[in-house]
Amino acid sequence: MRLRQLLVAIGEPLVELRTPEADPIVRGVAILDPDDEPGGFEGELVLVIGVRGREAARFVRAAARRGAAAVAVKDAPVDLAGTAAEAGIALLAVAPGVRWDQLETLSRQVLDGAALTDGVQSESGDLFALAQTLAVLTGGSVSVEDAGNRVLAYSRSDDEVDELRRLSILGWKGPESYLALLREWGVFQRLRDGEEVVRIDERPELGIRRRLAVGIRAGNQHLGTVWVQQGREPFAERAESALLGGARLAALHLLRHRSGAGRSRQELVTGLLDGSTSADLVAGQLGIEPATPATVVAFAVRETEPDQPAHELHLAEMLTMVSVHLTSYRRGALVGGDGARVYAVLPGAGSLAGLVNEVTQVAGVLTRRTGVRVQAGIGSPVPSLRDVVRSRSEADRVLDAIGERRDVATIADLRAEVLLGETLNLLEANPELRDPAVDALSAHDAEHSSELVPTLLAYLDALGDVRAAATALHVHPNTVRHRVRRAAAVSGIDLGDPRERLACHLQLLLAVTTRAAPADVRG
Repeated sequence: MRLRQLLVAIGEPLVELRTPEADPIVRGVAILDPDDEPGGFEGELVLVIGVRGREAARFVRAAARRGAAAVAVKDAPVDLAGTAAEAGIALLAVAPGVRWDQLETLSRQVLDGAALTDGVQSESGDLFALAQTLAVLTGGSVSVEDAGNRVLAYSRSDDEVDELRRLSILGWKGPESYLALLREWGVFQRLRDGEEVVRIDERPELGIRRRLAVGIRAGNQHLGTVWVQQGREPFAERAESALLGGARLAALHLLRHRSGAGRSRQELVTGLLDGSTSADLVAGQLGIEPATPATVVAFAVRETEPDQPAHELHLAEMLTMVSVHLTSYRRGALVGGDGARVYAVLPGAGSLAGLVNEVTQVAGVLTRRTGVRVQAGIGSPVPSLRDVVRSRSEADRVLDAIGERRDVATIADLRAEVLLGETLNLLEANPELRDPAVDALSAHDAEHSSELVPTLLAYLDALGDVRAAATALHVHPNTVRHRVRRAAAVSGIDLGDPRERLACHLQLLLAVTTRAAPADVRG
């Protein structure tokens, strides 16, 4: 990180640069105590403790000889800047009331956060996608910055942008004059202190629009900031919640970049869901206790005229949006894709009603944002991550059976439909189990343009109530009676036998659903 970027992040009045022409790269922080034998300080900021003023001159030279990029001295006189310049090192004057441990901790925190994101700009496709998704969800213009206020990614914007955003993107870092104001207003301190969304009021006289910001954190370490500038329209209703979820995902992205090797988070989640990756391995990689209870939610888009490129785009948008929203609800949410579905593994026990409400809100947002209907199936809670395959299977079954009337459902909502669907799948996969007599009815209808199959199905659906079947078919009851007798004669099925009647009913349902079924949303 450049020294000036470090100073902007640390901020006045802690330190002051006394060699204004210097801007070396700083790679770390070291302590130089006059009582100790100095070691090597290659590229480091050296804090000279124990001496002040002109007494520090020889230690400034010693640090320079050992490769230091900059030195920090308390009560540094003006002429000490000349000594530092001659030695080829930058000089920072530290305010008398500043504690050395405070300065060291803050400097290390900024440098460590910047180190995590070093090189991310060249590999930040995921981060740009996240910024774009957050822009859609918040209704503003988004930028992601590291701990040194370097811009790592930003959203495309057709909206009005203020001078702060324009200069930040053009220079790939926040302009120092604006950052100084934000520091003076206490914004940076609040972003470093905890996980809260900070509101920055509009300042028309400074050309600054209203903003929301949240720190990107890993434990107690501050990695950077997500900023959202308001455009012509107010922020979206759930902008702050989306921003919080986005910051958590940004932290995972930056930490994954630091670790380099290994499978991505989404790959681990997909492996967990299909059983190809050990739950213990996933838990260890993602920092989750394997014995944690979990519930799986499956999301799918429903398109009447699927266009493959548009379908893929909707899936990509859905994956990021589900991640942002569910991470804002539940910090430990794991999200991955498999085929044409997006899955969320939600660790921890909780209220099923609360979960249904969360998922309903997410499905609604996805439908509004993508322009296509999104439905979700919720599996049953399982006692540990090792059992998520079972919850995923239930979520898939619910989604397969959900129909057109609901957007979100649980296994308890659709148990009968799921059981029927499983039975019909069994019949479809095993044609040898089917009765040729029922197939003969379909063949008769095709050959004679008759309506024996739909009439017999309506009759069985109505439990033999001729008038109810006639009403459903919009025909006279006598027509139903005639067709049912004709169906029995053509097929030879004994409708008086309960088991034969049940087998016939199931096979007719299979025939009708197979003929009318839309393209499989699972791809």
